[in-house]
Amino acid sequence: MEEEAQSFLGRFVDEFPAALEEDSPLPVIPLSRKVSLEELHGESLELGLRLLTARGAPAVLSALLCQAAFSQLLLEDPSRFHCPEETEANQEEEQKAVLLQSEAVQRLFLNKVIDVALAWHQNFPKPSPSPSQFHPCSVHAIKNTRRKMEDKHLALAEFNQLFGIQDGVERAYYAVFDGHGGVDAATYTATHLHVALSKQEMLPSDAATAFKTAFKRTDDMFRDKAKRERLRSGTTGVVVLIQGQELTVAWLGDSQAMLVRKGEAVTLMEPHKPEREDEKQRIEDLGGCVTFMGCWRVNGTYAVSRAIGDFDQKPYVSGDADSSTVQLFGDEDYVLLACDGFFDTVKPSAVPDLVLDALQQLGDPEGGDTQQKQSEEIIGQRVAQHLLLSQDPATGTAQATADSTSQDARQQ
Repeated sequence: MEEEAQSFLGRFVDEFPAALEEDSPLPVIPLSRKVSLEELHGESLELGLRLLTARGAPAVLSALLCQAAFSQLLLEDPSRFHCPEETEANQEEEQKAVLLQSEAVQRLFLNKVIDVALAWHQNFPKPSPSPSQFHPCSVHAIKNTRRKMEDKHLALAEFNQLFGIQDGVERAYYAVFDGHGGVDAATYTATHLHVALSKQEMLPSDAATAFKTAFKRTDDMFRDKAKRERLRSGTTGVVVLIQGQELTVAWLGDSQAMLVRKGEAVTLMEPHKPEREDEKQRIEDLGGCVTFMGCWRVNGTYAVSRAIGDFDQKPYVSGDADSSTVQLFGDEDYVLLACDGFFDTVKPSAVPDLVLDALQQLGDPEGGDTQQKQSEEIIGQRVAQHLLLSQDPATGTAQATADSTSQDARQQ
């Protein structure tokens, strides 16, 4: 890693030999104009990873640089970045959140990234432990016949490095978020959920509970942002965390994850849908209704029964995630994460043959054009999906341990 890292650092410091000047444009645009103190962590990491990934940084180095830079940012006094207080009608009787001017504080964060890069270029530190087992990951996202692409996905094999976790247990995080009513909720969840997860004390011992708490906290955070900025979107989501020899899946809504072991589909979860009997009963017990209007809808509005966002229909559309953990034995072929646009068309039982045919035709265990073309032919909806390989299902052999996750797949 060190040789590749030094090569990148040399190119990076050539481009950024000194701190960004106060009146110069930022090389990447922040997601938000204003951020709360709690949102600063996720927004900074997203911005830093976007900057470094676009310039071809090794994934582990990107994570380490962002973690080091944000640690330095926390030492600064944020009060100089406070936004002027604005009294709005919906805030008069509530405690107003402290908001920071995003461009100004992110300029400081990017300068911290530059400072760390300059220091490491001169004296590269002793490398932190890198993931010893990489999971090749193929990502495909298509808009198809939809007017806009509102899905987001994230592949983060460097979870520990990004958050400075050094407990000896390897972790990798993969997620698909299926937005509706706009892309804001999906973007927000892709930016903040893994940060909220990393802060849960029970993560090492009980990842399933940690996920539920992280989903709930992210929903509460987005509620505050939606109220401030009058946002109305929502998103379902499915997330997988591989932690040591355990796989934990957490989900909200009808996006799904499935495991294939020895060529056979293994059920990991049951998606939340309005027509599911227990979901329908929950909604009716709250005083809502589930009606069929071309598809099953909650109170005649959303076709999802659980989501982050959709606050005009809470609590009928619930923000409470479900989660489960399974043991990994080393004979797993892959995990597939996808939004409902995939699973509405492809039955889980058909996935093993579909993937096997695609990989055999392509001759590349990391997926690619053949899989994408087949997906586009059979799916008429907007789709985001992950194919996370443990071994080559076409041959049954274990994958090489090199990091083969594509750079542009890490965060979109």
